[in-house]
Amino acid sequence: MRAKNRSALHVATIKANAPAKVNLTLHVTGQRDDGYHLLDSLVVFADVSDKLSATLASDLRITVTGPFSDGVPANENNLILRAAQALRVARGVTQGAHLTLEKHLPHAAGIGSGSSDAAAALAMLAELWGVAPIPATAPEIVALGADVPVCMRAPNPARMSGIGEDLSPVPVLPDCALVLVRPPVGVPTGPVFAGLDSKQGSPMTRLSEGLDYEGFARWLAAQRNDLLAPAQVHAPEISEALAKLRALPAVSFASMSGSGATCFGLVKDKATARHVARIVQVAQMNWWVAPAEVL
Repeated sequence: MRAKNRSALHVATIKANAPAKVNLTLHVTGQRDDGYHLLDSLVVFADVSDKLSATLASDLRITVTGPFSDGVPANENNLILRAAQALRVARGVTQGAHLTLEKHLPHAAGIGSGSSDAAAALAMLAELWGVAPIPATAPEIVALGADVPVCMRAPNPARMSGIGEDLSPVPVLPDCALVLVRPPVGVPTGPVFAGLDSKQGSPMTRLSEGLDYEGFARWLAAQRNDLLAPAQVHAPEISEALAKLRALPAVSFASMSGSGATCFGLVKDKATARHVARIVQVAQMNWWVAPAEVL
C-alpha cells in the first residue's frame, strides 16, 4: 500500500505518486520453456514520480497529461486501465473511475514507469471503490507484466526473482541517492534479451546486513546488469551516458536500469545528486536528467 503517498481530496477523489523503479542489478539466470526469462534483481524506488488521481465515475477512462504524455495510449492498451479492469473483475466492482495520469517519467526507459503507474492505480482504486486490494502474487497481477508485482511493494526495496513474481525483502540499505540519466533513445526489450551471450548467469551475491555507503557501492560493483552489453549495441548513447557519470568523482558506481536506456549514478546524498545532475544536464541539454533520493 502507498498510504504515505496518497491524500484524499474529498470522498470520491484520491491522489497518488508512482515512483521510478530502478534495477540496481539485473542478473539473467535462465529461461523457461514458455520464453520468459528468469531474473535476479535488486530493485529500489526513487523520489521522482508520475502523478495520478482517480475520481468516481460511471465508466472507466483515463486522461494523460504531462511532459511525457506523447505516445501513452488512452485506450484499453493502457496498462493502468488494464490493471483497473482486472481489479473490477476480481472484486465484482460495478463502479467506474476517471483516472488522470500526469506523466513526468519517460516511458519505455527501463525505470518501470508504466508498471509503477499501474501499481499505484491498483492501490488508489481499491480505496476508491472500497474493496480489498489484489495480492501482488495473484495471476491477474503477474499477467500485467514482470514489474507490476514489485512496484506494488513501493517504496520498499526488494529482491525480485523468477519472472518478477518472486519477491523478498532485503537488508536495510544505507542512505544514498541517484542521478538518473536517459538519452533520447529507445531500446527494444525483445532484441536486447535476444542479444544476450548467455541466459544462464549466476545470481546476485548475498547482500550483507548493515552495509555502509562505501560497502554498498563495492557490493554493487561486483554485481551485473546482463542486459547492458546488448542494450549498448542497440543504443551506443548508453555508453556515452555511463562514461559521463563514471568520469565524475562524486559518482561511486554507475550502471543501467532494466533494459535501458536510463542509466544511474550512485551518490551519497540528494545534494550531491543535484550537483552531478547539473553537470550532466549542462553537457547534454536534450537528455532527461533527474536527481533522486532512494526511498
